[in-house]
Amino acid sequence: MAALDWFAPDVAPPPARPARRPAQKPRPRTRPRSRRVTGGIVWISAFTVLLAGVVAINVAVLRVNMRLNDLNQEQLQLQAQNQSLASNVSSAASSLRIEQIAQRLGLRPAAAADTSYLNLGQK
Repeated sequence: MAALDWFAPDVAPPPARPARRPAQKPRPRTRPRSRRVTGGIVWISAFTVLLAGVVAINVAVLRVNMRLNDLNQEQLQLQAQNQSLASNVSSAASSLRIEQIAQRLGLRPAAAADTSYLNLGQK
């Protein structure tokens, strides 16, 4: 590009524009857009199904854990009840208590000289 002379009477004409093509109708895009959209929808649907499955499994595990907790509490209550009943049986079967009840009914222990033993092993 040549240096511009400020004092020159002529001014260089502006550069020529390239020739313009005749106006054409714009062509529609021929890219397969629907395939990209369909693929995205498939992936989103698959991801949604997987997330729903994970949530369903978590809910099922939570229900099982709650039921297990209820069964453990019931087991502890039943064990405490069994211990209480075993204690009642043990105190009811004590020899001191049986002797006291027998004395109230008017029974007395047999004398040692009046007792005898049977041998049931012989035929």
